[in-house]
Amino acid sequence: MTRTTNDRPAVVPVLAFAGIVVAVMQTLLVPVIKDLPQLLDTSPADATWVLTSTLLSGAVATPIMGRLGDLYGKRRMLVLSLAVMVAGALVSALTSALVPMIVGRTLQGFAMGAIPLGIGLMRDMLPREKLGSAMALMSSSIGVGGGLALPGAALIAQHTDWHALFYGAAGLGALAIALTLLVVPETPMRARGSFDLPGALGLSTGLVLFLLPITKGSDWGWSSATTLGLFAASALVLLLWGAYELRAKAPLVDLRTTARPAVLFTNLASIMVGVSFYVVSLVLPQLLQLPTSTGYGLGQSMVVAGLLVAPLGLTMMITAPVYARLSAKHGPRFTLVLGLLIIAVGYGAGLGLMSAAWQSLVISVLLGAGIGLAYSSLPALIVGAVPASETGAANGLNTLMRSIGTSVSSAVIGMVLANTADTVNGVAVPTMHGFRVSFLIATAAVAVGLALALFLPKPDRAPRLRASSEAEAAMAPESGALAEARPR
Repeated sequence: MTRTTNDRPAVVPVLAFAGIVVAVMQTLLVPVIKDLPQLLDTSPADATWVLTSTLLSGAVATPIMGRLGDLYGKRRMLVLSLAVMVAGALVSALTSALVPMIVGRTLQGFAMGAIPLGIGLMRDMLPREKLGSAMALMSSSIGVGGGLALPGAALIAQHTDWHALFYGAAGLGALAIALTLLVVPETPMRARGSFDLPGALGLSTGLVLFLLPITKGSDWGWSSATTLGLFAASALVLLLWGAYELRAKAPLVDLRTTARPAVLFTNLASIMVGVSFYVVSLVLPQLLQLPTSTGYGLGQSMVVAGLLVAPLGLTMMITAPVYARLSAKHGPRFTLVLGLLIIAVGYGAGLGLMSAAWQSLVISVLLGAGIGLAYSSLPALIVGAVPASETGAANGLNTLMRSIGTSVSSAVIGMVLANTADTVNGVAVPTMHGFRVSFLIATAAVAVGLALALFLPKPDRAPRLRASSEAEAAMAPESGALAEARPR
């Protein structure tokens, strides 16, 4: 089978659209976060579960859906992920009660599996010369959708009932499903073996135990028995899970492959990229919307603030073809390092560019270019280091690493802004000092990511798809794509 999309030119845009829909779902509630306790008639602490539930289900679903895609078909699992998201959006659209809302948001988190599944489909179908830019667009779609959704969600939240946000998300999800079924073919590439249910349960338990105290630590207290106990339980469960996976005949995650330097350092760097990406999303909208009476707030409306941050996503999308050319000449390791350097410049410049609204636009463009290059490099590095039959699971794990980075970023930056806030008329208001400390934390994360990226092995050529056996290499078409799954 020759894997080509010459007769289906819309495959890449449709898969990228599915990724953007997933990102829209994640950003949906940003404009109404502060109003959730009132909207749901609950306490602020309980209202945070509306966001935490999506994070936890997304973290659990991403590696699991990737592995299921490798075993049973990536398009099938992509459609299933989007269908669960649509169901969750409709549940949320029809309620104003806390528990049903949490159920709906939990179902929406399952859509996170669409990103690695889309990348896996691209690897299965695209020739080498088109694969780099396509994976770059798919990987960046989560930032693109997030950036573009902010002003749209703000506009809807300001002028209509907030439930319209969920109806809109359900409509976009249904459209993505229809386009996928119409345009994207299923590929015959399959991994051999069975689904590792004990491994899935172990990883899910370990992730929930780890992410729960990260997201709720500020409410529970970082030194509380609950927080420390959950961290300890997470470490124990993940160690036991790792020991089991090393002995399993068909593991959910091939830890031996994950331990390869090319995969290990890419995943570790992905955490740092995730941290840096989320800081700007937390800081700039607040700075822009704070009243000018604070002495540093820029006094913009919710919609204008969204429009000024939107270039972050637009620049990430524009960066995809630039990445493809740079990566073809220098390799994805080079573009990852370059992207991290640009992010560092963006945050460094941002420390002095917080006094006018137009300066936020400059920061967004700079960071969008850097994050776009970095995000685009990650799937190419993973795909070049794992067998074709493990693409979905490997990219699912990489997407999970980015999600862990954003979760850590949310917790740390939230704590910094809370601890440095001033109280004005009984309301905690973030300070300029807190914003600058947040940017310094992002810069430090980028520095760590840069050091990790420098440990990546230099490939002979890039992008390079790695054959999983001599037989596969012999069977590969001239495009460099792999035609058969690796025997397990």
